[in-house]
Amino acid sequence: MSEPLTVNVRLAAPVAAVRHALTDPAELRVWLAEHAEVELPHRYEFWGRYTPEGDAPHQRLLHADEHVLRFAWLLDGVETTTEFTLTPEGEATVLTLRQSHFDFAEAMSGSSIRGVLQTFWALSIANLAARLEGGPLLPRTDFTAAELRAEVTIDAATERVWTSLTDSEQASAWFGYPIGIEPWVGGRYAMGGFESGQAAKVVDLEPGRKLSVDWGPIGVGTWELADSDGKTRLTLVQSGFDEGNPPYGAWTGVVASLFELRRFHEMADWQPIWLPVEMPAGSPS
Repeated sequence: MSEPLTVNVRLAAPVAAVRHALTDPAELRVWLAEHAEVELPHRYEFWGRYTPEGDAPHQRLLHADEHVLRFAWLLDGVETTTEFTLTPEGEATVLTLRQSHFDFAEAMSGSSIRGVLQTFWALSIANLAARLEGGPLLPRTDFTAAELRAEVTIDAATERVWTSLTDSEQASAWFGYPIGIEPWVGGRYAMGGFESGQAAKVVDLEPGRKLSVDWGPIGVGTWELADSDGKTRLTLVQSGFDEGNPPYGAWTGVVASLFELRRFHEMADWQPIWLPVEMPAGSPS
């Protein structure tokens, strides 16, 4: 069933700076899309290989002011609606994203490109945050390719990063969702925690260096660590999936999570940028 997607995030920049990053085409080409053209209040378009169905621009601007940006976006034959709202919070900004026509079943099955919307925006907003903080951006998903590979450098010792990848409590903290991990070959890797009743399987493990998890139809995800002058080079690869239907949604979500993994290690007073979403009165929890 299609349902609206809502995301709240605290960005370390004033509203004017966030709005500039959201509406300046040169900025959009850095953190969002391969191509972007903006002429407010008439045009807001982005496309290219880092955009779902990015063969051409499929957006239609609906509204733009100092605090709200709203556009229609045609995806898989359906006109969806995307809205950004900017709310000042001291020297920071709370950005609220509302995206229509997100269907979790489509995300799980890969039956429609709309299924990638949640993780596409998670990665895009993580890169917006990195851009505003002046830090390195995460690799963007190439929706035209079947090779799923990403590499980041984390300013922390390899043994610390390894622990955060294999310890259930630490992994749950930076990922922002319960994860149960049994760090041995044959062990469970359970998104939602062990009590969720569903788990992937650890199929390869070299302590301090390599972890591979078999996710079934979407393939095997491998995390590989290497020392790099006291820092950690982390390489993430997804393999063994149907190349005719790459698991772009799941892959993009894992890459997006690397933003908080890096901040978890590099910030002494780390707090996630993602904020709880308040449900309207009477809404089911």
